[in-house]
Amino acid sequence: MARTKHDTFTMLEYEHKYLDLGKKYIAGVDEVGRGPLAGPVVVACVIMPLGDEDIIQGVNDSKKVSEKNRELLFDKIMQKAIACKIEWADEKVIDEINILAATKRCMQRAIDGMKLPPDVVLIDAVNLDCKYPIEPIIKGDAKSYSIACASIVAKVTRDRYMAEMSEKYPEYGFESNKGYGSAKHIEALKSVGACPIHRRSFIKNFVDNEE
Repeated sequence: MARTKHDTFTMLEYEHKYLDLGKKYIAGVDEVGRGPLAGPVVVACVIMPLGDEDIIQGVNDSKKVSEKNRELLFDKIMQKAIACKIEWADEKVIDEINILAATKRCMQRAIDGMKLPPDVVLIDAVNLDCKYPIEPIIKGDAKSYSIACASIVAKVTRDRYMAEMSEKYPEYGFESNKGYGSAKHIEALKSVGACPIHRRSFIKNFVDNEE
């Protein structure tokens, strides 16, 4: 089968390496939401079936997939996943222990919470003290199918939550910026102030007298 550089099959190099070593359950882990001014950081851990007939075409780094296609891929991933666990840390945890610590805590809990223990964990650029073999991959969401699936699950989960929050706090444009620091969002912070889901440690430059 001819495969282009955009073919999802080209993202299976790491998976095939471990399959060739006799590993069966290969988990992918990724996070979404380390940079926003509001809302949680969300982590997904997924184990996907890896036979040629099981590969979902179009899977890629969630940032490279349109919102419409992410939603479609999310449903396919959740239907096919052998195991999946989603964890998140809200703004209070992020402010308390910092974003990197909160991200690592979620990753650890997602991995430990899998209904099937993974034989190996592929993770996007973060090194964890993990009880399973782990391979951090720089820009892994663009190189590993399993990590890309996790990226899409985390992204859609977080985006849906932020869309719900936009109805509760309409001033900030969460439905479009998802909590990131867009011009509209920052202007609202300056004029209206913060809402309960803002990360106080992230907005000090925009809001006066925030504890």
